Amino acid sequence: MTSATVLVATSIFALASDQMTKVWALEHLKVGEIHPFVGSFIQLQLVFNPGAAFSFLAHSTWIFTIVAIVISAGVIYLIPRVHSLPWACALGLLLGGAIGNLIDRLIRPPAFGVGHVVDFLNWNGWFVGNVADIWIVLAAGGLFILAALGIPMSPIAEAASSNRGEDDCGD
Repeated sequence: MTSATVLVATSIFALASDQMTKVWALEHLKVGEIHPFVGSFIQLQLVFNPGAAFSFLAHSTWIFTIVAIVISAGVIYLIPRVHSLPWACALGLLLGGAIGNLIDRLIRPPAFGVGHVVDFLNWNGWFVGNVADIWIVLAAGGLFILAALGIPMSPIAEAASSNRGEDDCGD
């Protein structure tokens, strides 16, 4: 399986799992009710979030819409350039998660581009998120680790980075 196929399949999985769980939450949960899920550590609580984690920048929803579009476009641009399965998996999770929350911002009230994201996983009272958020956090961690370990996205990137370290003195 090619890296591009893995990236696209991973993003479809991430997007589908996010959207299916949001549909479930909207059908089975009511705003204001809290239900135990994993003890009291993770509870189910339906909220409509205009901002990011902790409702950060709640009145600037359009910023997150633009960021999600830019991230999605950037990952889509990288698809043919990624030739590493770990990078493909991490970028696929990022793309699927970003599109999952972008869909909410585009189609949910109060208006196009500033819709509120469906969140329903209450993490010990710290914040309420969704499955897209999980994929985005896992992707960010994976991308950080891949970069920190110096694992290239493609053999071309590896050759370019090793050429930068060569001495240009003509020896």
